[in-house]
Amino acid sequence: MSPNCTFKKAGLLLFPLLSMSTISPLNLYASESSKTSESSKTSTPPKICMVLDKGGKDDKSFNESAVTGFNRALKELPISQSSKFVEPKNDAQIYPFFRSFATSAKCDLIIAIGYNPSEYVPELAAKYPDKKFLAVDTNLEDKNTAKNIRSITFAEHDGSFLVGAIAAMKSKTGKIGFVGGMDIPLIHRFETGYSAGAKYINSKIKITTAYVGITTDAWNNPAKAKELAHAQYNEGNDVIFQVAANSGQGVFDSAEQMNKQSKTKHYAIGVDTNQNWIKPKIILTSMVKRVDNAVYFAIKDFTNGTFTTDHTAFNLKDGGVDWAYDQYNKKFFTEAQVNEINEIKEKIINGKIIVPDYYKLDKK
Repeated sequence: MSPNCTFKKAGLLLFPLLSMSTISPLNLYASESSKTSESSKTSTPPKICMVLDKGGKDDKSFNESAVTGFNRALKELPISQSSKFVEPKNDAQIYPFFRSFATSAKCDLIIAIGYNPSEYVPELAAKYPDKKFLAVDTNLEDKNTAKNIRSITFAEHDGSFLVGAIAAMKSKTGKIGFVGGMDIPLIHRFETGYSAGAKYINSKIKITTAYVGITTDAWNNPAKAKELAHAQYNEGNDVIFQVAANSGQGVFDSAEQMNKQSKTKHYAIGVDTNQNWIKPKIILTSMVKRVDNAVYFAIKDFTNGTFTTDHTAFNLKDGGVDWAYDQYNKKFFTEAQVNEINEIKEKIINGKIIVPDYYKLDKK
């Protein structure tokens, strides 16, 4: 996230690693291997269609980032102006949206945003082998039987380690919290990294965790998230990392309300996009995932005829994840703390710190 970032509301001023010049590794897809030439075979601009996850385009988080990348592509790239995205209101709408995109809507590249919509992609890709698919936030490498799926994941555990370290640095009580959205392995990956980062700073820190729910409704229930956050703050946790899409707004509201009622300062940490600007008095930082660039560059590759059907994971090194530091939150950090945070980041990149990955843990 840099001064060039597309999230204009946020006024982002992140480190050079996230500038548009260095975020370009997200375009590594444009390699010489496994090239295809879908769009070069015809002069008709390709039609791009995208299905969002629950929470909607205005979640100020994961979906909004995807829409930012999609809209940038619509503005800058030679794609059909009939390209579109849809917002499922419930799970029952997801498959019909995809089926329509693959048939009557005649979409050329079909994008699934998030864990839940991406679950439908393998079956659809096998059924419609002439279409290309992009699945964001899920590794479908082993299910890519028709070789027409590009799947993208992010090293959430590495970014979460960083904000966990920040939470421990800023905590005055030695107690911090975590509020996840849907109770799924992906969100446990955030939680695991966050806990490890906090313990890296303070081995005795106590961490409380809670999840909004076990269905996709958990992504869009701010009231429940606020209730969970209230409980954690009342237990003495003074920093909470929310990974709950639109539900996470409830955590921000809780911190703001608690600060009006108590002398203890309560803080929150945002996720996916740079959310620092939303409530700058209580949001310490955000763990950013550049979903916008992943979507944009995939569409760009498709228009260039360089769309590869493989799996790629983005991390701290290539700017796919990071912590957000800008004019909204710089007041919270001393120069020494900023240096320490970036030193931790470099140690992760260089392999001097190995962050535990929930996906690879022995869960027996």
